[in-house]
Formats: sequence, structure tokens, C-alpha cells
Amino acid sequence: MDFLSLVLLLLMAALGWFWFDSLGDLELARQAGKRVCLEAEVQFLDDTVAGVALALVRNDSGRRVFRRTYRFEFSETGNSRIEGRVVVLGHKVESVTMDPFLLMQQHEPLDHS
Repeated sequence: MDFLSLVLLLLMAALGWFWFDSLGDLELARQAGKRVCLEAEVQFLDDTVAGVALALVRNDSGRRVFRRTYRFEFSETGNSRIEGRVVVLGHKVESVTMDPFLLMQQHEPLDHS
């Protein structure tokens, strides 16, 4: 096996590891977004999250880990789409944020008599 083949094989292995590693964090972010929406009593739209940022950072213990940011959409009425974000740091949810929203409240009809 020549040097170029070895480098190509190592590169393919690294890409495969990165892809499988990313799938785990994607599922973690999806579950976190779904849980937060359930707690806030809003609809978690499309049952999915999408990756929007990736950075290599140091965690609290000084190790280099990936910080992945995912976005998701939710709705309080079913007629709007509001954005939320999940940040995963080294296979742990670091934060979940949701853009401000106002829950529509049911009011009694006014009696005009």
C-alpha cells in the first residue's frame, strides 16, 4: 500500500467517524427540542432539527470537543413558525433557547346585552 492510499484510507475513516459522531448529537438535539416544546405546551414542528454551526472548543475540563448548534421550529397556534436553538457541547446539551412567543388564550365571548 502506497502512502497516498494510506492517507486516503485514514481520511475516509475520519470522515466516517465524524458522520457517526454527528448523528448521535443530532438525535440528542432533536430529543431536547421536543422535550422543551412539550414542557412549553407548543408544537415541535417537522419533528427535526437542522445543524447551523460547528466549532471546536474546550470544555470545562480543558478537552477539545465539538460545539454543535442546531435550530428547530415550533408553533404556539399551528399558524406560525418560531425558531429555537439547541447547543450540544461534547455530547451533552449545553443550552436550549426559544424565540419569544405569546400563547393565545381563550377568552369568554363578551356579552353585549
